[in-house]
Amino acid sequence: MVMKHPAHPIVVIGAGPVGLAAAAHLLARGLEPLVLEAASDVAANMRDWGHVRLFSPWRYNIDRAARALLERHGWAGPDLELLPTGRDLVEQYLRPLAALPDIAGRLRLGHRVVAVSRRDVDKVKTGGRDASPFVVRYETADGEVELLASAVLDASGTWATPNPLGANGLPAIGEKAFASRIHYGIPDATGALRNRYAGRCTVVVGAGHSAANALLDLARLAGQEPGTQLVWAVRGTDLRRAFGGGDADALVARGALGTALRNLQAGGGLELVTGFRVVKVAAAGEQLFLESSDGRRIEGIDEIVAATGQRPDLVPLRELRLKLDPWLECTEALGPLIDPNLHSCGTVRPHGVRELSHPEPGFYTVGVKSYGRAPTFLMATGYEQVRSIAAFLAGDTEAAYDVQLDLPETGVCSSNLGPDPLAGADGGCCGGPAPADADACCAKDAGIKAYDGAGCGCGGTAGQEPATLNPAPVPSGCCSQRAA
Repeated sequence: MVMKHPAHPIVVIGAGPVGLAAAAHLLARGLEPLVLEAASDVAANMRDWGHVRLFSPWRYNIDRAARALLERHGWAGPDLELLPTGRDLVEQYLRPLAALPDIAGRLRLGHRVVAVSRRDVDKVKTGGRDASPFVVRYETADGEVELLASAVLDASGTWATPNPLGANGLPAIGEKAFASRIHYGIPDATGALRNRYAGRCTVVVGAGHSAANALLDLARLAGQEPGTQLVWAVRGTDLRRAFGGGDADALVARGALGTALRNLQAGGGLELVTGFRVVKVAAAGEQLFLESSDGRRIEGIDEIVAATGQRPDLVPLRELRLKLDPWLECTEALGPLIDPNLHSCGTVRPHGVRELSHPEPGFYTVGVKSYGRAPTFLMATGYEQVRSIAAFLAGDTEAAYDVQLDLPETGVCSSNLGPDPLAGADGGCCGGPAPADADACCAKDAGIKAYDGAGCGCGGTAGQEPATLNPAPVPSGCCSQRAA
């Protein structure tokens, strides 16, 4: 692609890992980025879940162009085999990257993008559209401002726009009224938000990894704070995907997360309510209750955690010509590759500028926002996306179309999810070497211990009992479901 407006910068929306990687790739190609970040610091979304440990080690979470830039300034990176937390990524990688002179001079914090369009051209007009630069409108403490851009990469993410509790995709009746008692995402239940959940009854709604992390954190809190109780409400009835593939999952920590959740539930550490499709949130005295579409209720609730996924905010893009998958809200070409209705394995096919292009030339959604409502995004995918786009914008179409991904085998198909994924482990030490900072015999054991597992976890004989949490039973009568 020949840049039509080289006098204007390429605007990158969002200073998270993919946005900062985009800036590094654009700089490596001799292009001029300008990163606009709504928050007062970089990686705002990641800082919100900074207490959570990632499934993939450092080697898959550092972008190549960003690494090269950092190392030119003397950066000594972390052990590539360790599993970082979100906070580790921010403090050890993203803050140093953002502080480099090459990036810092092109980063604007406190600049919230509210709209993107074309100069003198609205969405309807075709004539002269491609010849017109982008207009990016943003808000600062001093008011609204506009600037012109030659291209725009939207890496703003989806964390700030969570899905509601309602099973139909709409906020449940009463959800907005009781928003102060609902946490969307993964609360730091044993840290900053401890007092909010200690000694109280919390319902976690959702069946993905965010729900698993929230439940396990709350279970740890229950073991430390008497009277802390938890209920897990899921829309479906088959929990095999929630419990994961155990040994079959090449991302060891992800397999361990699902196994720990399975053991917590089996040991009575939570009350499980299946087939529960939330339609209403209401008060009963000082506590809340949730109501399902079939009339059942979960009562005696003090707090609610909505771990129901996220969706992209498309409002700022309304004046652009986008071609979106009708249900995932990702680019149309990407939809069939990542549709969770079709793909149970969570695998990621390489994709780049071709799959991410819209009818609006020069505009791209990248990072987790590029996946719309699909939950299978991996950070390394975003790094390859922006590498491909930067090459294309620099005119190197050969490199842009040569899309490759260096990823572990990440998928465990639902058809392969057995009832006891850790049973029948072979003797010896399996799963690769243990991270250097873990008291573990191998990588699998380290992953299990990261989620409070006990024992070796990867040695022993066939049929050995898997590592388990030491769950605190839920007192009878708390948060129990009953027909209305």
